[in-house]
Amino acid sequence: MPNPSRPRAAALAVTAALLSASLAACSNDSQDDVDLPSQKLSWKDCPAPSESEGGGDAPSPLPGGAEWQCATMKAPLDWAAPEGDTIGIALIRARSSGDEDRRIGSLVFNFGGPGGSGITTLPAFGTDYAKLRTRYDLVSFDPRGVGRSAGIACEDDEQLDEYFQQDSTPDDAAEQKKLVSNITGFNNACDKNSGKVLPHVRTTDAARDMDLMRQVLGDDKLHYFGISYGTELGGVYAHLFPKNVGRAVFDGVVDPTQSPEEGSLGQAKGFQRALDNYAKDCTSQVEDCPVGDTPDEVKEKIAKLLDELEEKPIPGIFPRDLTQTAATNGIAQSLYSKDFWEYLTEGLQQAYDGDGKVLMLLSDSMNGRNEDGKYSNIQAANVAINCADDKPRYTTQDVEAKLPEFRSASPLFGDYLAWGMLGCTDWAVDGAADHPDVSAAGSAPILVVGNTGDPATPYEGARKMVDALGDGVGVELTYKGQGHGAYDSGNKCVLGAVNGYLLDGTVPKEGTVCS
Repeated sequence: MPNPSRPRAAALAVTAALLSASLAACSNDSQDDVDLPSQKLSWKDCPAPSESEGGGDAPSPLPGGAEWQCATMKAPLDWAAPEGDTIGIALIRARSSGDEDRRIGSLVFNFGGPGGSGITTLPAFGTDYAKLRTRYDLVSFDPRGVGRSAGIACEDDEQLDEYFQQDSTPDDAAEQKKLVSNITGFNNACDKNSGKVLPHVRTTDAARDMDLMRQVLGDDKLHYFGISYGTELGGVYAHLFPKNVGRAVFDGVVDPTQSPEEGSLGQAKGFQRALDNYAKDCTSQVEDCPVGDTPDEVKEKIAKLLDELEEKPIPGIFPRDLTQTAATNGIAQSLYSKDFWEYLTEGLQQAYDGDGKVLMLLSDSMNGRNEDGKYSNIQAANVAINCADDKPRYTTQDVEAKLPEFRSASPLFGDYLAWGMLGCTDWAVDGAADHPDVSAAGSAPILVVGNTGDPATPYEGARKMVDALGDGVGVELTYKGQGHGAYDSGNKCVLGAVNGYLLDGTVPKEGTVCS
């Protein structure tokens, strides 16, 4: 299961053909005396997304005919040696729809992951931000290591199919050894195919890219909308460049004070809470819930299904079977949004009858696999960025010691998330810190939006972010809802508060609650 990731980004669809392309994205050329902040972007019609971005068609015009435009910004490969080699950071924008004299500037989006392609995500959901486009150019990007921005490449599609089917919750020493071997093999492939880029994909590097982006776009301040991991990126930016923060919104907030272990434990609690809410919702309907008569029965039947799949997988999407790991992943994906709950119900009904297609489709969505069997590089980038950021390296002994606590937090997801802490085993680059520094004294107000039912970034993280940003910076808004994030719920109170701040500069009252 990836770290906090918006379902939009997670649902975007590395291949062998990508390997050479991703390496080529890291240029050996020096800057040739180019002043990077003064570079001129060449905006052109956007091509179809690359396979690393999920593939598909070129973005369609927005209602009214506005075209999406793409460009590539040069940034230093190594911000510690800015005069050296450069990489290309892929950008996308839609120009403001309002009067030029009311235009505020660019509004830069990061949709989370880490590893989600902004090039693909922003146009897919651009209509959601039509109100914001009245005063901003909408801008997003593939962060370094993602998609066309020197995208990390690890294993090929066939290897990834096998990797995502593996037993991720080992029961004995032999199974533990196999899991560690698989993780080490994946991580070694990342080093072999993208070793030059791996040391330079930390969140601090991406934050410096955003400040260069601000300058290249011609803005005095960075106006920013960060979702999920994008809130961590925004917090790091505010720490590094507090005086450059304009109007900023953090939605689906990562707790910046937690270690990777604490973050995983928080997710276990969050996904369990979301599953509890799903079970209560299903069994409270007028018609009978087709997957159980009571909330406890719903959860008991799901647990029984997963136990059975460990012993005997069922047919999924030919030629792959639905394994316990794939089913767990699919269930987690469906909990990212209340809109997905109907698919969870359908998937469980089918799985009880021996058909794993729907749950496997949900799992594929989480892993970035499209219908053609091609993988985006969302998971490769996710691992690379997290392992470059996170200092701790956990062992099987560490996990075994923590299993009781994880199982107490979530009988269904506890084991899976605990063993997921091994993801940085034998990673080629040391991690930077135990957790990010987001203290931002002197920054403009940042609106921090927490959702009480959020599974991936539990609600408690919003208050932790506000406290960590420092006095007078973070302003908390609570949404009593379900799913990951709040703005895309369509809740009028949330939309009014966020739009009011970004468009008019009106800061909501601290502690505002929307329901």
